[in-house]
Amino acid sequence: MVPRTICGLQSPAVPELPDLAILADALHAGLAGRPLEQAVVHEPLVVRGTPAEIRALAGQRLHSVTRRGKFLTFALERDRLVVNAMLSGRLGLAGPDIKPWPKAAAALSFAPRTAEAAPAAAWLAEADWLPPSGSPIELRYRDATRMGKLYVLPAGIERSVAGFQEQGPDADDPALTLDEWRRRIGRHSGELKNLLRNQAFVAGIGNAYSDEILWTARLAPYRTRASLTAEEVDALYEATGEVMAWAIAALRQLVPPRLEVEQRGFLSVHAKGGQPCPRCGTPISSVKAGGSETNFCRSCQR
Repeated sequence: MVPRTICGLQSPAVPELPDLAILADALHAGLAGRPLEQAVVHEPLVVRGTPAEIRALAGQRLHSVTRRGKFLTFALERDRLVVNAMLSGRLGLAGPDIKPWPKAAAALSFAPRTAEAAPAAAWLAEADWLPPSGSPIELRYRDATRMGKLYVLPAGIERSVAGFQEQGPDADDPALTLDEWRRRIGRHSGELKNLLRNQAFVAGIGNAYSDEILWTARLAPYRTRASLTAEEVDALYEATGEVMAWAIAALRQLVPPRLEVEQRGFLSVHAKGGQPCPRCGTPISSVKAGGSETNFCRSCQR
C-alpha cells in the first residue's frame, strides 16, 4: 500500500542531512525509472523556471534522486530539478487511493515504471511500503510560507541555485578526512554551534544535529573555534562522523512507512531541555535565541 505522504518537512523544523538522506533514498526507490507525465505549478513563487521549461519536463524519465547538503536533485533524462525545502516545504506522494494534499504548490505526475533505474539503497530491499512500480504516482510539493524553492535546470542553461555552489563537503562525505577537516576548520572562526551550521564549512548540519555533535564531542556550543585544542578539533571531527552514521541508521528504523513524521525523540539532548543528561544526569540546558533552541549539558560539555 502506498503511504499517504512520503515526507513532511514541517515548520519550525528544518530538514538536515540524516532526514534528507532517508528521503532521497526513498524517493529514488519509489520514482526512478518512471516517465514524468506532467508538471503543474500552482504557486509560481516557489519555482525558479519559465512555464516553457516546466512543460518541457514532461516526457522525460527520472534517472535518480540524490542529496547534496540540504538539497535534493531529481535528475531526468535531459533536465534537472533541484529542491531546497527550507523551513516549511513538504514533499509527498499521492496515489490513486490516497486523498491528495490541498493547496499543493507544485505537482509532478509519474507514470508506472517503464525502465530499470540505478539500484535502490540496500536498506530498502524489502520495503513493502514503497509505491508499486505498476501504479502511477504523484509527487507533490507544499509550502505554507513559500520560502522553499524548486529550481528547474534545463540542459545547457546556466541558472544559479542559491546556496548550492557555496557548500562545503557533506558532513558524511568519505573525502572529508581528518586532515581535510583540520585544514577547513582553520579557515573559520566564531562559536562552535554556528560553525557546524555554516554550510560553507560542512554541508547538511543544522540546529538539531549540531547539538548532538557537540554533546558527543563534550564541547560547549558557545566555545569559539579559536579556543579549541588540537585534540578537541579532532574530537569534533570524530563526533560529526559518529552522529551522522548513527542518526541515519536510527532513522531507517524509525521513519518508514510514515516518512512525513519528523523523528527527533531518539536524539540525546536536542529538544530535551530540563531532562537529565544521558551521560551524567545533569538537567539539560535550553537556550533560545534568534528563533532556534540550543540544548547542551553544562556539566559534561566544556
